[in-house]
Amino acid sequence: MRRLDRLEPEQAPGKSRELLGGIVERHGSAGEMVSTMAHSPALLQGYLDFSRAMKRVKMPRALSEKVSLALQEWIGCGLCMAAHTQAARTAGLSEADIALARQGTSADAREAALIAVAVRVLAEPASISDADVAELRALGWSDRVIAEIVGLVTLNLMTGAFNLLAGLEVKEEVA
Repeated sequence: MRRLDRLEPEQAPGKSRELLGGIVERHGSAGEMVSTMAHSPALLQGYLDFSRAMKRVKMPRALSEKVSLALQEWIGCGLCMAAHTQAARTAGLSEADIALARQGTSADAREAALIAVAVRVLAEPASISDADVAELRALGWSDRVIAEIVGLVTLNLMTGAFNLLAGLEVKEEVA
């Protein structure tokens, strides 16, 4: 059940009005989450800037979606899960790849290790050790990719937690 209303640009406070107006102008509309985030100009600006920055991560899109699926399985946001499942399919992942990612793993050992660390960064960041980082490096992951995992975790937590707090859910398709 929706707890926070979505806002149209003319209803939004301050900077959110400008940001939403620009999104609507460029894309024709703003999504549920973005329109609802508009209650807080700081949150909306932060989300848009951070999301844009995270599009420049070094890891391949398919792997990024695997990580996001594993994280959203943990976070429990159905709206995010649906979005990342669709994005994973668009990125070429098979249903088996998607199922494994939702279980926090991959058929590829290198990817499985990275996904596992991402889930630990979300669930128990204090447990990450020197050995974990050394293992990722030994598997060929660069320090850039290792660092970007924290960004990907943060973006997924931000969107998932916001959607859960706001009560945003997947819309049922009418047959």
